Amino acid sequence: MKEIITPEMDEIRHLIAQTVAKRNALKAQMEQWYAGTTQRFGQINELISVDSTLSTLDSHYKRLWDYHNTKVS
Repeated sequence: MKEIITPEMDEIRHLIAQTVAKRNALKAQMEQWYAGTTQRFGQINELISVDSTLSTLDSHYKRLWDYHNTKVS
């Protein structure tokens, strides 16, 4: 069976890649932050939001993938 990727799925994959890049940048900033201080990372709420967005995008992509690529027996 050939994998079906709709335009919407392709856009979600693009958004996932962008969100992962943003998450990785924030995590690197956080690591650098904690290397120099014990105070709470100033962008922790943004990191939490990005993690939530990534989870939502991933779930939406999986639902679409399952809908378009799972054979009904």
